[in-house]
Amino acid sequence: MKKAPVVRITKEFKFEMAHALKGYDGPCRNIHGHSYELLVTLSGTPITDENNPKLGMIMDFGDLKKIVREAVIDEFDHACVLNEKMPAKLIVELREHFEKIILLPYQPTSELMIVDMAERIKGKLPSELKLKYLLLRETVTSYAEWFEEDNG
Repeated sequence: MKKAPVVRITKEFKFEMAHALKGYDGPCRNIHGHSYELLVTLSGTPITDENNPKLGMIMDFGDLKKIVREAVIDEFDHACVLNEKMPAKLIVELREHFEKIILLPYQPTSELMIVDMAERIKGKLPSELKLKYLLLRETVTSYAEWFEEDNG
């Protein structure tokens, strides 16, 4: 019997976000923004049920878009993201003037954010699909990658 093929699909997302790195020894200690790109790759077996409207897909790209939007994009897009250990006075001041201030229990680097994003996305995927890969591009020349085989 022939084994069902495993296929990977990837969808790209774009969002704008500001952050600052607490205690960093370079200019990124200041609030600054990036035009982020997030690539999300899933693997699974294409649907073979002739009566299923998603025949031949592992997941509809529209369904993947909805999952990633809810898990990541809607929260982080046009937000200022900071380590929750930033001075309380600063956080109060920012919240008085801006509505989308997000505090994270970690330093908001691309490396740690991509780990957080992987967990958020994995938690919303159907059990028959696997999150295989994420790429979070912070600038044209700088990005972080997350691979399932390194984290499984």
